[in-house]
Amino acid sequence: MRIRLNIVRRHRTRTVISKDQVMPLLMEACPSYRPPTDDQDLLYVALGDFARHLLQLQQQSRTQEFPEVARAIERLHVESDHYVREAATIGLLEGIQNVWGNEGTDPELFVRHLLPVSAKWWQSLNDFWTGRSKFVGEGL
Repeated sequence: MRIRLNIVRRHRTRTVISKDQVMPLLMEACPSYRPPTDDQDLLYVALGDFARHLLQLQQQSRTQEFPEVARAIERLHVESDHYVREAATIGLLEGIQNVWGNEGTDPELFVRHLLPVSAKWWQSLNDFWTGRSKFVGEGL
């Protein structure tokens, strides 16, 4: 019983990134990004806009912020609640894949910056869209 209580206590003291902290975290990682004011309350819309900004940086060969962005994305996958983890995958990673691909830029150019957990989710998206898995996250 004592071990279980210690685990619960440790979990309660851990800081978890919430929905309201996502965009400030990404903006800190990518200072060149300035979001439209009307997108702030709609996280998935804001993440799509952020994906478009990353595309613009890629197209302009201004990728120096990408490693820090990748660290922030990894934190969203590792240190967040369920809603934020899902938004990091479906809202941001899939947004990068779709926005970049639709504009003729290979989204795989971004994957090299991702850290291990985020890279697994990226691959899970690829596996889903190619029919190798039934759902995003299968096997993770």
